[in-house]
Amino acid sequence: MLAATLINPMIPVLKLTDSVSTALDWMDEFSVKQLVVADSGLYQGIVSEDILFDVADNSDPLAKIIIQHKDIFAGEDQHPYELLRLVNQFGLQIIPVLHDDRSFAGSILVNDLIEHFVNELGVQEKGAVIVLKIAERSYSLSEISRLIESNGTKVLSSYYSSGESYNPLNEARLTLKLNRTHITPIIATLERFGYEIEEAHANDPIESVDQERLDMLLRYLAT
Repeated sequence: MLAATLINPMIPVLKLTDSVSTALDWMDEFSVKQLVVADSGLYQGIVSEDILFDVADNSDPLAKIIIQHKDIFAGEDQHPYELLRLVNQFGLQIIPVLHDDRSFAGSILVNDLIEHFVNELGVQEKGAVIVLKIAERSYSLSEISRLIESNGTKVLSSYYSSGESYNPLNEARLTLKLNRTHITPIIATLERFGYEIEEAHANDPIESVDQERLDMLLRYLAT
């Protein structure tokens, strides 16, 4: 899935001639704290609720207000992982998407992006989560998957974090989402083959994505 497929056509686009009050009204109606500004189809940047609240005269046009992130945007063919990096690096709640000719294509809401990841990572599926501590030199996802599947269990998704993020011993972390909650035999098998289990959670599926889970996902994927 690419950025172009995540564009939400219902999100309004502000013009430089729109007033501060208009921008705040749109933000309130769509429950967002940021909106994109475009002029004659060209991307101008993002306005944020926090900045607009500090404007003394709500009738002022946005052309007179600080517009942020003028050089921050995504291309239509960028992968959601790249979008998430932008969100995490620049604190975005909305992602501008531009055509190849730099004209404005549309906006992606971060909540829609997170929902995409929730679905892709199998978070809504009932099943356990296991975190393995492994040496990078001996990392083999195919071997680990084979051991898990030997217990009649499938790996729904996985995420690998480089050891450089943790310690100088170069020990990495491999997070696995499985399709079962009974994981005692799986843990026993992995430990028998020398794998160290750092965490094991037999969680129920997540029903909704709130801000806390959003923050956790951003930190998790940024490691």
